[in-house]
Amino acid sequence: MQDPVFVRNAFRDIAGRYVLTNHVLSLGIDVLWRNKVAKMVASRDPKRVLDIATGSGDLAETIREKCPDAHVVGGDFCQPMMAHARKRGLPDLIVADGMNLPFADGAFDAVTVGFGLRNMASYPDAAAEMARVLAPGGKLYVLDFSLPRFAPLRAAYRFYLHKIMPAIGGVITGKRGAYDYLSGSIEKFPSGQEMVGLLTENGFRVARGEQLSFGIAAIYDAEK
Repeated sequence: MQDPVFVRNAFRDIAGRYVLTNHVLSLGIDVLWRNKVAKMVASRDPKRVLDIATGSGDLAETIREKCPDAHVVGGDFCQPMMAHARKRGLPDLIVADGMNLPFADGAFDAVTVGFGLRNMASYPDAAAEMARVLAPGGKLYVLDFSLPRFAPLRAAYRFYLHKIMPAIGGVITGKRGAYDYLSGSIEKFPSGQEMVGLLTENGFRVARGEQLSFGIAAIYDAEK
């Protein structure tokens, strides 16, 4: 659970170089992860898609490419981040807090959140709110970082998270504190069966998780 004021300010401070830093820190693998999510969304041929915590619009743009007939809405509570999404030409963006979405019940066929649920004030409340705006049978897709299960890899990844990532992020953005926060948030974020349980307890009847890149990230999809 996170302090929304701190999170908003942290992302405001790194907005200008957020995309570049992500690509550097992940060696570009984040692009492949988003493509996989977008293909999963497209496989269900949705007509209305909401991308929460859309940030600079990377995932929303990828979904639009894979779902050309869908109406894709991007929402984020950090206005400076959304300014970069607008530069991509995304037509439907709205300032929206994932904890209190300004949409009617059942308004969307699919909801996505890429690297955003981890930054919300309450994971259960956010999951329930995303379930609320989904139509019955609609799908939620959560893409986020995880911790590898294999002990040696897990130890190496933790060293990267707490020593290397903040240093590189600090050099690129000038805001090392934001990346110290992001590293810590990955440690605390539920993963695997814990995340599956969180979703099935907060508005979803079926949920499953899939590890990516040896477990450094994961996709969870859940059906309302």
